[in-house]
Amino acid sequence: MQNTSGISPTEYNVLVHRHEVETTTKGGIVLADTTLDRKQAMATKGTLIDVSPLAFTYERWPEGTRKPQIGDTVVITKAAGVDVEGEDGKTYRLLKDKDIAAVILPAHNTIAGLEADIAEANAEVSHV
Repeated sequence: MQNTSGISPTEYNVLVHRHEVETTTKGGIVLADTTLDRKQAMATKGTLIDVSPLAFTYERWPEGTRKPQIGDTVVITKAAGVDVEGEDGKTYRLLKDKDIAAVILPAHNTIAGLEADIAEANAEVSHV
């Protein structure tokens, strides 16, 4: 994933592109612009776009623990960071590395995903 924002984080900062919020409810009601603005400001999921050279290098990082990587879908704390408009016209959130609360792993990295992969592989083998 390439950073097209023109924003390069420094110190312990990271750059996240927050996921867009839904513009309608499940019942089909179109949300007002002010409601959408509030929901977008409180969005907690996004894609990690870029990290500074010092991000995730602090001493107390648990050894053997996976560090967030560019391209990961991450959960960020609601009030963390500042919105910055990139040269590409998109709005990004610039925040401290510690404001990333979690990485959302792809489905195949979850227990349910692994169980599904195993079941699929077993089904293919039984047809041979």
